[in-house]
Amino acid sequence: MTAIKKIIVSIHLGGQEIELGELLSEGKRIYFKYYSSFIDRGIEISPFKLKLSDQLHYAKEIPFDGLFGVFADSLPDGWGRLLLDRTLTSRGISIQEITPLDRLSYVGTKGMGALIYRPEMDSDFSESKKIELDSIAQATNHILKGTSSDVLEELFQLGGSSGGARPKILVGYNSTLDQLTHGEEDLPKDYEHWLIKFSASSDRKDSANIEYAYYKMAIDAGIEMNESKLFKSDSGNVYFGTKRFDRVNNKRLHLHSAAGLMHDNFRLSNIDYGDLMDGSFKLENHVRAYENILRMAAFNVFAHNRDDHSKNFSFLMDEIGKWKLAPAYDLTFSTSTHGMHSTMVSGESQNPSKKHLMELVDYFKINKGLEIIQKVQDVTSSWKFYAAQSGVEKESESIIGKTMLRVAKK
Repeated sequence: MTAIKKIIVSIHLGGQEIELGELLSEGKRIYFKYYSSFIDRGIEISPFKLKLSDQLHYAKEIPFDGLFGVFADSLPDGWGRLLLDRTLTSRGISIQEITPLDRLSYVGTKGMGALIYRPEMDSDFSESKKIELDSIAQATNHILKGTSSDVLEELFQLGGSSGGARPKILVGYNSTLDQLTHGEEDLPKDYEHWLIKFSASSDRKDSANIEYAYYKMAIDAGIEMNESKLFKSDSGNVYFGTKRFDRVNNKRLHLHSAAGLMHDNFRLSNIDYGDLMDGSFKLENHVRAYENILRMAAFNVFAHNRDDHSKNFSFLMDEIGKWKLAPAYDLTFSTSTHGMHSTMVSGESQNPSKKHLMELVDYFKINKGLEIIQKVQDVTSSWKFYAAQSGVEKESESIIGKTMLRVAKK
């Protein structure tokens, strides 16, 4: 297999595809250069780490294997990466030889957000390489259509129960007909872009119900989330699904995680909610940025969502370059691998409490801070109500409720 050396990067802005620059692999470094025509637009796609400039940019190898965070955000992790690696291995391709540019070329036009990657190939290999890319894309992307229960059952059989992975399947959903389509980027009329999760073998049987209860709680606590629902298959399995916020009909929005924006290694992070507040304010230039992050911090503390790493916070940019915090996602009862919050609260990660949240309020001078914290605490104290509404099993309801009560007493 011949490694890809150059990729043309484009972005969808206002429904139009615009070339913004190119990635070039040379030696052990990956370089990026903006096109002058894009610089003239004055739109910053990654304002902290990849500012508009006509110079040749390159990132450190850590934390994203030499890529800037804005491009690393396009790469699938977890289930998507596993699926691609399995496909490559089955074709006799060593995944150790796959470069970051190779992986971006497999993303192509189908990544999250608005960025598109088109490899520029040497003429001697262009046709064979194109066939290879198309073949691998087809092998990892089964196109299925039918009722939601039928399609979900087939997708689950294709790989939803695999090991410790937690697949997140991208689908089109027609709520009027209760129809799903999988494997299509441009959806038919009356279909919307949704994401549906399959549980890992280590998850609780009612993990989808628990996440749905957390969705209901978060909405009532004042946290913005996209519409979510529970999907059921014919066999009785229940799956959590949510409408994608990086798609409006077939229009794409530029998406950037906090990890990518700040070049934070989310697996070994020292980031604090204060850092998120600071970054969010720089992007939005409005006090609501502090309030929104505080609301998220309070919810994750009181609802015991400790898998609150920097890749679980994202920002959206519109066609004129205006940024805002993306709707919340991946909110559920969780304990991270090390048992502490992945994002610190005023320097505390093991046992953050209202005291630490108030330190954020005082430091950032958030006028409505105490009111925000109290509202979140009041909502999460009604956990039993949300659990009952969402079909959470009694055992799970009890375990989560007791844990929340211990946090609330700190």
